[in-house]
Amino acid sequence: MTDSVVPTDAELDLLKAFWRDGPLSAREVQTRIADGLAWSSSTTRTVLERMRAKGLLVRRQVHGVAVYEPRQPKVAVIGGLMRRLGDLLEVDGPLPAAAFSGSQLLSEADIVALEEALADEPSGTEEG
Repeated sequence: MTDSVVPTDAELDLLKAFWRDGPLSAREVQTRIADGLAWSSSTTRTVLERMRAKGLLVRRQVHGVAVYEPRQPKVAVIGGLMRRLGDLLEVDGPLPAAAFSGSQLLSEADIVALEEALADEPSGTEEG
């Protein structure tokens, strides 16, 4: 049903900024990731555009400024990563979302939604 793209580690760092703060301009992303990734402004913009091309982000204009936001909700992205990990480890059935109860990014409602999404989605996709 979902043909989700698996984000790279750097892309996940950027997605976490969006999940915490909502839609952001490239300059706002640069401010939030400056310490961790030490990218130039042009590198940040390039990565944001590549993420948009991959279908991870959408871009819209707000008062003349390009603003980015995730295309899919964080539960969908994290669920895709968990299904991928389950497939990699050859786990029968979904991984337990409750294992992330200490997460600073996932609320209790997110964990419940993740658990439901993983239970509804068949494990063991045919992708390589």
